[in-house]
Amino acid sequence: MVLIQERGIYTMNNRNIFSIILVLIVVISSSTFIVDEREVAIKFRLGEIVKTYQEPGLYFMIPFVNNVKRYDSRLLTMDSKPEQFLTSEKKNVIVDSFVKWRITGPENFYRSSKGDERIGINRLSQIINDLTKSEFSKRTINDVVSGDRAALMQIVTTEANKASKALGITVVDVRVKKVDLPDEVSNSVYARMVKERATVAKTFRSEGKEEAQGITALAERESETIIAEAYKTSQDIKGQGDAISTEVFAKAYNMDPEFYSFYRSLAAYKETFNAKQDVLVIQPDSDFFKYFNNSKGRK
Repeated sequence: MVLIQERGIYTMNNRNIFSIILVLIVVISSSTFIVDEREVAIKFRLGEIVKTYQEPGLYFMIPFVNNVKRYDSRLLTMDSKPEQFLTSEKKNVIVDSFVKWRITGPENFYRSSKGDERIGINRLSQIINDLTKSEFSKRTINDVVSGDRAALMQIVTTEANKASKALGITVVDVRVKKVDLPDEVSNSVYARMVKERATVAKTFRSEGKEEAQGITALAERESETIIAEAYKTSQDIKGQGDAISTEVFAKAYNMDPEFYSFYRSLAAYKETFNAKQDVLVIQPDSDFFKYFNNSKGRK
């Protein structure tokens, strides 16, 4: 009987210890909270902000008195839907952009968003849209499409940081993914671009034609000059050759006038009777035939 009572007391003691351990675990777990390295946290006491935690670690709180709200502290992306903005030319453009941001002031973020992240994101989106609209209204379509878009986005990022500081948000970067034109604007811009390119092409053709004519005229002048100089040179050479030929003939004639006369007559016969149909009407006793009847050329 005593043994049974001892065993019962032992069993009850085990149950009590287990219950105490369980209560301790519950109390400790409800009295502590962990802030992850990817989070920031706010500790409340009966709905009022007590402290913010931006460093990871294990922290303590009073159960049922304190509660904790966590936010993601990583770099987040807000991909806005495409919006229409007016340029300085009063032309509509469709802008598709995104924003890189993070929560750096959890207390301000909570108060400005009333504890709802969607409200904070919507307020940031409105700030970005207003700044982007303002910057686009100062620029032409050419500036926002093919100009220095990076400078425009840098201005938006800087001003957005100033405006979002009260929200507990840091804007890291604002980027435009795409700038499109509405169909009616695209058609008019395309037609204008075609007209401008056609004008430029016409100008280039006109300048090229003018330059080609100048080159052709210069080449013709140079050609005429070269031909004239060549003709002059050839005439000089021909004159020199004729002079040498005359001198040779003169020397040959002086050496044997009769043979020279006979040789010139043969050359004249050859040139005169070059073809069968050639006919020569002349007196038979003329000097032209003096070597036909007499080999010595005497009548």
